[in-house]
Amino acid sequence: MTNQITNLLPVSILIAEDDLNLGILLSDYLTMQGYQSKLCRDGKEALEIFGKTNFNLCVLDVMMPKMDGFTLAKEIREIRQDIPIIFLTAKSLQEDVMKGFKLGCDDYITKPFNTEELNLRIKAVLKRCSNAGAPGFLGSQTVILGNTTFDMGNLMISYNDKKTYLTRKEAELLKLLWENKNNLVEREKATGKIWKQSTYFSGRSMDVFVARLRKYLSPDPSVSIVNVHGTGFKLIIDEGQE
Repeated sequence: MTNQITNLLPVSILIAEDDLNLGILLSDYLTMQGYQSKLCRDGKEALEIFGKTNFNLCVLDVMMPKMDGFTLAKEIREIRQDIPIIFLTAKSLQEDVMKGFKLGCDDYITKPFNTEELNLRIKAVLKRCSNAGAPGFLGSQTVILGNTTFDMGNLMISYNDKKTYLTRKEAELLKLLWENKNNLVEREKATGKIWKQSTYFSGRSMDVFVARLRKYLSPDPSVSIVNVHGTGFKLIIDEGQE
């Protein structure tokens, strides 16, 4: 059955992979699964193609000539912040995984891997992103966090007329913290609800997203996110500062 998204058009995937044999294998396999795919063999070519085509997802090798996958992802995010990204890499070093998550990747798979595993990860990412892009993904309500306004419908927070737009996961995590404001949100609960798994890497990814939310909320002294060592996080709202 053809893979489809909400607009009923075939899912279009950009593949950036400098290993020609692997790239052709991936492209042919994804085509067999009902996707449309475009293979590029270096980061520069991939960026040029991305700017001309409406892709639904990017599968990027990390180590590529002319422009590496991390740099490519950063450039792609400048064009479209919401595009889901899966990194492919022969590296399994923790710092590389964390760098990928800091750039906002949606998943990370280490070579060698099974094509069926990649397909399952693609389906999971597309499902999450499709739900996230739907009207009312987080609900339409607007809530007040101290002196900061959190507009769930538009994935946006604002403080003193400064607006900051959140990614899907950032908004999901902030909503979860708000729903449990001033109370502990355990790490396993958060990773299970938002990342759909509780692993070392999903936990480290969550740490990155918490750090981002702290930065976004830092101008408002009445709201903060605190660590509960080894357990989880709390969204603290100081009513006296409002």
